[in-house]
Amino acid sequence: MGTVRKVPVRKCIGCGEMKSKKEMMRVLKTTEDEIVLDATGKKNGRGAYLCFSRDCLEKAQKNKGLERSLKMGIPKEVYESLKKELEVIDKS
Repeated sequence: MGTVRKVPVRKCIGCGEMKSKKEMMRVLKTTEDEIVLDATGKKNGRGAYLCFSRDCLEKAQKNKGLERSLKMGIPKEVYESLKKELEVIDKS
């Protein structure tokens, strides 16, 4: 008998859906309090997960889900840069 591997599941901070970790992007707060997208999902820091959709990012901005998850205030410039990075990911 083969072993059954457990698939890691995370909750989107925008829409609240539970999805596998690979279907989502990780927004990371580094130790220097920078906010970046973590494509590998393995960088050190506090992370929050979002679906690969602009709607979820906008919902997270509206309901302050990202701020709650990362436990810090987030300036509008960070949301703008996340939207740009999300567009780059969508095109590839």
